[in-house]
This record gives sequence, structure tokens and C-alpha cells, in this order.
Amino acid sequence: MPRKIEISHRTIIFAVIFLISLWFLYFIKDILLELFLALFIMTILNPMVTKLSGWKVPRVLSVFISYLLVFGVFGAAIAGIIPALVEQTTSFANNLPDFMNKIGIGGLINDQVIGQLLSQLGSLPGQVVKVGFNIFSNVLGVLTVLVFAFYLLLSRQKLSDQLGSFFGEEKAKKIGSTLDLIEKRLGSWARGELTLMVVVGLANFIGLTLLGIPYALPLALLAGLFEIIPTMGPIIAAIPAVLIGLSISPIMALAVAALAFLIQQLENYILVPKIMGRSVGISPIIILLALAIGFRLIGVIGALISVPVVLVLQVLSREYFVKE
Repeated sequence: MPRKIEISHRTIIFAVIFLISLWFLYFIKDILLELFLALFIMTILNPMVTKLSGWKVPRVLSVFISYLLVFGVFGAAIAGIIPALVEQTTSFANNLPDFMNKIGIGGLINDQVIGQLLSQLGSLPGQVVKVGFNIFSNVLGVLTVLVFAFYLLLSRQKLSDQLGSFFGEEKAKKIGSTLDLIEKRLGSWARGELTLMVVVGLANFIGLTLLGIPYALPLALLAGLFEIIPTMGPIIAAIPAVLIGLSISPIMALAVAALAFLIQQLENYILVPKIMGRSVGISPIIILLALAIGFRLIGVIGALISVPVVLVLQVLSREYFVKE
């Protein structure tokens, strides 16, 4: 005789509420992403704001000064890099067939593949401009993130009192300590990773320029961006530079490979211990999986925020789920 399965009203209500909650979270996913980006900005800028506030500067003015310094320098750097980047990328696309013939792989690749590659590279400057227009056309989203970050920075010191009014003193202390730990981990990783990317990119640019390698700027930018990928990132970024060096001479290719090896050793034994320390503590496999999943779900933005999301989840799991 078949066994009768009974489902209580409470189970049905819980399932409905759970499904509605999932739908609601999906419906406001853009707002949650903006809030997370704002939290990310807050963790980067809060030490600067706190230091300025310690010099008797009003916190509102400290936030404004931090915004002007960080985003002003960042905007000026981007504005200075983009024209040269577009010019060198276009030149590389135009000279690609000659470059491939020099290193002896021009005849090994189908002409159709070369044509598609040239088309993609040739359209890259236009894509850069298009991305710029998309960023400015989505000014509301950018402003929302900046406003969220502004108020998070402004109310950071009063957060414990605000949490206490909602959750009570005991829970507020626990949540506050967790937020402090998240801020510390996120801020350490973000400031360290940005510093490493800039230092590695600048070292590659100087080294490639001294060696006389063409397209030094896009190659250095590639090396800086791939710095986010542990272990394999610097190796992948070095391959195009070595191939371009090979088009000049085998000795130049060896020199470029030696430069990449030297920069990686300096990074592993000097830069990473000094800049990053042991503040991250995530397995390289986890980082690679996070980057792949983030890129698959949201694209480039997903890849950029994947490691911070893993850091937050790591802190939350240790604080609330793992019993030591």
C-alpha cells in the first residue's frame, strides 16, 4: 500500500516565501551589485578617510578629498594611456601579417583565421571607445555606486550604534566585528592587488621600452591585468612579448623571457610578501574557479569582483558556520 505523504501548511508557506525571496534577490541583483561595489570602494578608501579625520579634518571633507585624489589620479592615468594604447594596438593589428611571417608561423595559420584576428584587433580601438560611451551612458549606475560608497564612508564610525538600534547590542557587536574583518580583508586585498598590478605593469613597460620591444604599452597593460590570475597570469602575459621579441631576433626573445622571469621573481620574493603579506590566504585553484564563474555569470565585472566575493564568503563562513 502506497505511503501517504503529508505536507504541512508551514512547509508550504516556507517554500513560497523562499521562492519569493529568491525571485526578489534576482529582481534587485543590479542594486545588490552596486551595493557590493560601493562596499568595495569603501574598504579601499576608508583608511585614507580615517587618517584625514585624525588630522582634525571633518569626515565629510575627508571623503571628498579622498574621492578627488583617488578618482582624479585614476581618471588622469586612463586619459593619458588610452590614446597611446589605441595607436599602438592599431599599429600592431596592421603589422600582424608581417610579424607572423617573421617568426615563421604565417604559413601555418589559415588566411581566414588571420583575417578574423585582424578584424578583431582592428576593431579593438573602436571597442574601447564604445566601452567609454557605455560607461558614460550609464552615469546613473556609476553615480549610485559613488553615492552608496560616500554614505558608507560617512557613517562608518557610527555603524555600531546604528546596528545596535536594529539588532540589539550583542548581535550588533558580532555583526560589527564581522564587518570590520570583511573590511580589513577586502581592503588589504584590493590595495595590495592594485599596487601589484601597477608595479608589475610599470616594470614591464620600462623593461620592454629599454629593450626596444614595440607595443610596450599594451603588453605592459596586459601584464598588469593578468597579475590578478595567480601563477599562470604572468606566464600567459609574457607569451605575446616573447613572440614579438622573436620577430626581432632569438636573442631578443631570450631577453624578453629573462625580463619576465626577473619581474616574476621580484614579485614572488619581494613584492608579494611586502605588499600582500598573508592577508588573503585563498588557494590559487579557488581564485581561478572564482574568476571563471564570475566571468561566466556577469562578464568582465563578474571576473573583477569574483575574488572579493570569495573573500567575503570566506569571512562569513568562518564567523558563522565553522565552529573552531
